[in-house]
Amino acid sequence: MILLGAILLAVFVLPPVWGFAAVVGAAFVEVAETVFWIRLSRRRRIQVGPEALIGARGEAQTACRPEGHIRVHGELWQARCVEGVDPGEPVRVVAREDLTLIVEPADDASR
Repeated sequence: MILLGAILLAVFVLPPVWGFAAVVGAAFVEVAETVFWIRLSRRRRIQVGPEALIGARGEAQTACRPEGHIRVHGELWQARCVEGVDPGEPVRVVAREDLTLIVEPADDASR
């Protein structure tokens, strides 16, 4: 956007020497900004799959005594809960085994 403004200024307002300097300066700012945002976006790895669910909170959909189903981030997962939970109770994912999530009851206050 800055580059477009500099080009318009160079064509319609500024003398040729200053117009050239404005366009070069604006091009430099645009390139620097693009490099900055690309580097910033690549700082963290993307987290996907079941390993990204550890620590997430969800809700039991079926009785989980010891196995059942829970909903985490809008997805339905098979789960194992040693302590047992009833449908509708909040749970927290503590680990995973293949595609089965190991969960424990979560506090209502921390939800």
